[in-house]
Amino acid sequence: MSEADYQRVIDALQALIDETQSTLERFETAGMVEKMPQDYDRLLAILDDAVKQQRAHTLAMLNASACIRLSVNTG
Repeated sequence: MSEADYQRVIDALQALIDETQSTLERFETAGMVEKMPQDYDRLLAILDDAVKQQRAHTLAMLNASACIRLSVNTG
């Protein structure tokens, strides 16, 4: 993947994270946590998964960039 590809995925995941956090806040404000605990837990799982994926893609992008710089400096 190119750095631009990684960045697109990271940005899409950030949009998902932002939307999910917003939904969680509305859920909490409306008192739906007690009424729909399974749905709330699913939202938390979505948020957790998106954050983990974003972190993995960020680390992969940084690693790829570091490898490119290393090969340029040693090549």
